[in-house]
Amino acid sequence: MKIAIIGAGNMGGAIARGLAKGSIIPTDALWVANPSAGKLDALKREFPEIHTTHSNAEAAAEAQLVILAVKPWLMASVCREIEWSACQMIASVAAGISMEQLQAMTQTSGKPIFRIVPNTAISLGASMTLIAASGATTEQEQWIISLFQEMGIAMLIPEAKIAATTAMTSCGIAYALKYIQAAMQAGIELGVYPKDGMKMVAQSMKGAAELILQNETHPSVEIDKVCTPGGITIKGINTLEHEGFSSALIKAIKASCPS
Repeated sequence: MKIAIIGAGNMGGAIARGLAKGSIIPTDALWVANPSAGKLDALKREFPEIHTTHSNAEAAAEAQLVILAVKPWLMASVCREIEWSACQMIASVAAGISMEQLQAMTQTSGKPIFRIVPNTAISLGASMTLIAASGATTEQEQWIISLFQEMGIAMLIPEAKIAATTAMTSCGIAYALKYIQAAMQAGIELGVYPKDGMKMVAQSMKGAAELILQNETHPSVEIDKVCTPGGITIKGINTLEHEGFSSALIKAIKASCPS
């Protein structure tokens, strides 16, 4: 099966690398198109079997799946360059472009179309990837999920939930990083070197995530395990609540969700 990725920027390049490292698609079945040579050359150095081209039409020709990883304002012009066939599946990672708009841009109706929302951790195989589908069979949906499961965790959701879940995951990774940054600043004030503090806090965040993912428990259950009566952790937790930590985070996520 041939897969074409149109765009070799941060997200397109990360997806190409993730697929090349995976076990589902042979590396020589991947085609990546990009207008400039630098990013294509970098991909070729890492994965010599990947096919690269400056022609979007060449990359997409006879591909069973075309992944559109271009900026939203370029989507319409890029779609016009490609001669779409009836058997192709289309996936877009462009924010804010609906599946209805994609159908119009590709001049297709009833074709399997997917909206894909990864986050930047996809470059490390640790993304939370959201997938919405239209016109696809259950088999096609499961195949797309399996592709992105190799690059983290993938979840099928209704398109109507894309905005809310994007705020929680794609934007949300920045909020998690902001916590790491703030905790580092506190550590510096308390005499901890920044590099040491960064590693300590990042690993603690990773551990907290693994507790939830592996135990499938509610965060409050894991928090209770740390907060002994009269202990130092509950004092910190209460201070966070007094200072509006939860409220600020809720407001941030809602602010990132277009109305």
